[in-house]
Amino acid sequence: MIRLLVQKITFAGCALSIAVLLLMGCAGKNAQSNEHAGSSANIPLLPHTIEHDGNQRQYLLRLPSGELPAKPIPLVLVLHGGGGRPDNFDYLMTNHTLSKADDSRSMMLVFPTGINKQWNDGRSEIFKGKPSYDDVGFIDAVISDVVSQYPIDESRIYATGISNGGHMSFRLGMELATTIAAIAPVTAQVSKSISKQIPAKTLGVMLVNGTEDPLVPYDGGLIKLSKIGRSRGEVLSSEQSAVLFSQHNGCNESAATITLPDSNRSDGTLVRVHSYDNCNDQVTVKLVEVVGGGHTWPGGRQYLGKRRIGRVSKDINASELILDFFLSQTR
Repeated sequence: MIRLLVQKITFAGCALSIAVLLLMGCAGKNAQSNEHAGSSANIPLLPHTIEHDGNQRQYLLRLPSGELPAKPIPLVLVLHGGGGRPDNFDYLMTNHTLSKADDSRSMMLVFPTGINKQWNDGRSEIFKGKPSYDDVGFIDAVISDVVSQYPIDESRIYATGISNGGHMSFRLGMELATTIAAIAPVTAQVSKSISKQIPAKTLGVMLVNGTEDPLVPYDGGLIKLSKIGRSRGEVLSSEQSAVLFSQHNGCNESAATITLPDSNRSDGTLVRVHSYDNCNDQVTVKLVEVVGGGHTWPGGRQYLGKRRIGRVSKDINASELILDFFLSQTR
């Protein structure tokens, strides 16, 4: 049974714990209401509930500019990090750059909710001693639910997310490639646990990763919340992750690299874009290397101190970059 809930929701502040460091969800005492989290224009996020696998699961939906589109538009799945929440993602992670970019591009943003603020992205280390959930099936059901109620261009369905949400984007790309046209994980790489999977189709991929991410190592290795903490899985390097998809897509063996203008010299970062072109089916694979960047959303908010998560690059607006990349990809 599927039921639609349209109501305004609010949430209280939450205490910061070490677990949140991997994936960011606590807005603290200054947490905003759901209405303000939608965009700077106060467009509300519409709550929806579906039943999947015996559980009541939720997602939030944002209409571009707050209006029901007159014709089919792209759908973008936005996945929160571990310990995070969908209702404050736009405010806490992107500093409202995502909703602003969406309003000028007319795309449907959908924010699913992970059970216990986590996604089953394929890394078994996350759920040691705890039950895991069919999040691939849940998100597939979310897509079906949205498509059944709103005008969606089904050739333009995309997924992005940060950290645990970025890793989940990779899993969706592997397992839902016949549905999803492109993914854009942020602060995430392909985990060893899913690296042998083969997507059923070609897939557009753009990674956005910081070279000084203290949690997810840019050059690959073990993910840890602290130097002495337990492993939360092993990931390929950023370059290996990009090459994995470029080879699957039949792209050029070598990437073409450009260095973007250092538009903000005080942020301590520089951005290089590595593009694997001439792929099959006109898809593209890109690695956005944020030199000096941390476990953050470029152009977004410094949601925790630099010593804990590293720097936020102000040289690029990742929200605009991601949505423009999506618009260039179709299934």
